[in-house]
Amino acid sequence: MPTPILPFSKTVLKDLPASIVVFLVAVPLSLGIALASGAPIVAGLIGAVVGGIATGLLAGAPLQVSGPAAGLTVVVAGMVTQFGWETMCLITVCAGIVQLALGFLKVGRGTLVIAPAVVHGMLAGIGISIALAQLHVALGGSPASSPIANVLAIPKRLADMNGSAAILGCLTIAILIVWKKLKVPALKLLPGPLVAVLVATVVSMVLKMNVKRVDLPETLSLTQLKPPTDWGGFAVAVLTLAIIASIESLLCAVATDKLHSGARANLDKELAAQGAGNLISGLLGGLPLTGVIVRSSANIVAGGLTRWSAVFHGVWILLSILFLGSLIETIPLAVLAGLLIHVGVNLVNLHHIRDLQTHREAPIYYATILGVTCINLLAGVAIGIGISVFFAIRRLSTTEIQIENRGDKWHVVIHGTMTFACVPKLNNELSRIPVGAPVDIDLAVDFIDHAAFEALHGWRQVHEKTGGHVDIDETHEEWYKPASEGKPRQGKSLPKDSGNQ
Repeated sequence: MPTPILPFSKTVLKDLPASIVVFLVAVPLSLGIALASGAPIVAGLIGAVVGGIATGLLAGAPLQVSGPAAGLTVVVAGMVTQFGWETMCLITVCAGIVQLALGFLKVGRGTLVIAPAVVHGMLAGIGISIALAQLHVALGGSPASSPIANVLAIPKRLADMNGSAAILGCLTIAILIVWKKLKVPALKLLPGPLVAVLVATVVSMVLKMNVKRVDLPETLSLTQLKPPTDWGGFAVAVLTLAIIASIESLLCAVATDKLHSGARANLDKELAAQGAGNLISGLLGGLPLTGVIVRSSANIVAGGLTRWSAVFHGVWILLSILFLGSLIETIPLAVLAGLLIHVGVNLVNLHHIRDLQTHREAPIYYATILGVTCINLLAGVAIGIGISVFFAIRRLSTTEIQIENRGDKWHVVIHGTMTFACVPKLNNELSRIPVGAPVDIDLAVDFIDHAAFEALHGWRQVHEKTGGHVDIDETHEEWYKPASEGKPRQGKSLPKDSGNQ
């Protein structure tokens, strides 16, 4: 049932408290994501402000909360390393323009065509990459350039670790784990990330630990956008960011819809809103944005009813930048790293793995993870899509071929769907029939593509030239006969009772 329309004053009573909860969740996450992305720390907060206010006002998914997301961390970090921060901001601006165009072209639903196994594999690969990189920060060092390099560097990092940083990182992770298991409703009102960051920061201050802390600029100024020297690489980066940010935002919008009974998401409008947000965020020197399921679910659980909860949370973050900068600068980087390790590990969702195993799509998931962690994110997604397409073709092209010798005649029965994928199997089975033998073929198929027709028709012509005789009877639908007459059918027929015959 849709949520009844309430007066603005009554929705504010719900949206204001919810916005405070989302604000408390968003601040530590935005700081941590900026750290992991290799961007200025304040860029995470700027992105969160824009995601709340600009994207929130334009959103097609009113209860979704947007901001810097862990799912973009690896992408952004790679682009910052390759192009520099000023060019990264220009990439964000251009990606936003691409998203705006996609939204106006109404292709929102089309981006959801990617198999869930690929999406979950991509997020898991990103999560593993984040956790491996931030492990080095939590131990008092700096991450290497790739997940594999981070794994190889762990022994050396352990030997040279900063004990204080390691204690704070472990304390942060421990608090997050314990807080998630607590059953006390009153304590659950406080977000785990906020509690972990506050407690660990206080411990670091009381014990006067010598660790690196957040460093905000004294004055805020617009980032000067810098054009790239490699325009080809720049174009690839823009499209990569636009596509991944769009997919993550729209999947988040769909997931958010499942958490509430209010108005359903308009995906095309949401895509345009994400584009506007990224355009503004890039111009202001903020991180790129997506819809974020952690913030969105916190918003719904806290009682948010309209887009104003997202807008208000952006306002609170803006006020914190202006008036609480000195407080934010007390947070140790190791604490944010511990928070991100926990976030990264949780992106490897065991429930999704079990679900994919049930549907026999786990190989797609694991292949995507390996591609993301061992090569790069774009390659991992491409590998996952390629394998998912292969699986789909194999499943849709199930062909059963039965062949037997009935004395003076061979009998062949072919069931299923005949596509190019069945050609090797078809040729192998038909090769068992002796030269010159009479053959009866029963076709009980619902589709024959050109490759399968050519294989069967070519075999028939060769067999008859060598003295054999072939009778083909179509017992389900006629596909072979029209194709042999030069008038192949273009698609499967609809059921007779559909009214479309």
